[in-house]
Amino acid sequence: MSVLTCEILNSRHVRPFHVEPRNIVDDDPQERVSAEAAILNSRVHYYGRLTGSSDRLLSPPDHVIPRPEEIYIYSPLGTAFKVAGSDHASKNPSIVTIFAIWNTMMGTSILSIPWGIKQAGFTLGVVILIFTGLLMLYCCYIVLKSPKAISCVDTSNWEFPDVCRHYFGKFGQWSSLVFSMVSLIGAMVVYWVLMSNFLYNTGQFIYKEEELSVNGNALLVCSPVICPYPNTDPGRNDTMNVLYLGSSGNDTSDGNSFEHYWSKTNTVPLYLITLLLPLLCFRSASFFARFTFLGTISVVYLIVLVTFKAVRLGFHLEFHWFDSTQFYVPEFRLLFPQLTGVLTLAFFIHNCIITLMKSNRHQENNVRDLSVAYLLVGMTYLYVGVLIFASFPSPPLFKDCIEPNFLDNFPTSDVMVFVARTFLLFQMITVYPLLGYLVRVQIMGQIFGNNYPSFFHVLTLNILIVGAGVLMAKFYPNIGSIIRFSGATCGLALVFVFPTLVHMISLRRQGRLSLPSALFHSFLILLGVANLIAQFFL
Repeated sequence: MSVLTCEILNSRHVRPFHVEPRNIVDDDPQERVSAEAAILNSRVHYYGRLTGSSDRLLSPPDHVIPRPEEIYIYSPLGTAFKVAGSDHASKNPSIVTIFAIWNTMMGTSILSIPWGIKQAGFTLGVVILIFTGLLMLYCCYIVLKSPKAISCVDTSNWEFPDVCRHYFGKFGQWSSLVFSMVSLIGAMVVYWVLMSNFLYNTGQFIYKEEELSVNGNALLVCSPVICPYPNTDPGRNDTMNVLYLGSSGNDTSDGNSFEHYWSKTNTVPLYLITLLLPLLCFRSASFFARFTFLGTISVVYLIVLVTFKAVRLGFHLEFHWFDSTQFYVPEFRLLFPQLTGVLTLAFFIHNCIITLMKSNRHQENNVRDLSVAYLLVGMTYLYVGVLIFASFPSPPLFKDCIEPNFLDNFPTSDVMVFVARTFLLFQMITVYPLLGYLVRVQIMGQIFGNNYPSFFHVLTLNILIVGAGVLMAKFYPNIGSIIRFSGATCGLALVFVFPTLVHMISLRRQGRLSLPSALFHSFLILLGVANLIAQFFL
């Protein structure tokens, strides 16, 4: 009842209705139907008696149909609910729109930004992050204005796949769908790997704390920084891969039966199936949508955590421009395309930016608000990435120890990191069914014309998605590589190719396509192709 299609607000599609003059339910206490509303109801009811089921000649004229803000949804009991999705009620101020974009764009990629900066080198990584953010902003701006460039057609309810269908036919529509699925399913695979990681570490924390309490040992006073895989550089020999900032207790973990049944790659990814597979089969994801605010809380807590750790550790930086040392990576590394792949997904919001901007109260400020949102996102990524990289203790640890999920550089005994993992775990459990719902709606809607054709169809699709997540969590739990491959793939189509081609075709039809513009936008396409190809050679 809260979901209303745009056709309902079109006066030619509103059907005659009848309601007894009882109560109108709103946010305020119940009140009687006004005399004006009762007269309006009587008029429409009168036309309803004249109009047959197949005769549209006697349909109510436009002046009888209520305005959008006066439309109610009527229950059989005679109670009327005001439409909550009308233009009047759904418009948001610019500040709300900006933070909605920020909250939507902030995702699991933030955990891989420090690793990406390490792969590119500190100086080159910062430059690439700023440059990629500006590039993604420009392409997003093209997507935002693309429906308005189409003349003689009502594009008020169009999304970018509709624009692609207008310019490229069925090929554009299905191609945009396929690459949108790549981004969504890639995100779901990353979520499964991270949920397995967070659940495993949460169980480890509880088990070790229970062990410490049984054996009478004290908790760790200060949290260590660790290098989980110290042999990342075959040419060096690490003699110390854990840095303790304070006193520590003895690790009494025997690692026998518990480790056998609580394995990060062998058992925990399978345990998640019993919880998440049933949730994916829900017809509606509205229940999980209520917990989207947890994403904002998680990001804010991560920023606080990073700030606290940086203050405790201090900065450890040395600038070696082209050659690595025992503890530091060079400032410019040939692995930089791995960062560009991660950033393509980190700044990706192009497939839903038109929808987000429709709710902006002042449409003339869309470009400004989009730019401010990208600025906030870029500053957040820079803040987390730079602080984690700069404060990573070198020596005694090597900078190459920074993990694709920087939380893995803190042990399970770290209480603050345990809280962060718990927050993120619960947030991902609520967001994962939402992503699955989006995948189901787009795939089932396009193939069968029905978002829920049958329980068997939905279950089969969900098993395939969950299976992909389990396999990746077991055999290749590297979220950095998963993010960069999915980001470069979906970014090639939905960030670089389709937006730039649509822009050039639109300018050509208007007679405004110049040679510099054509060369610049063709160069953007080449960048997208190079970004994808480079992922396979690194």
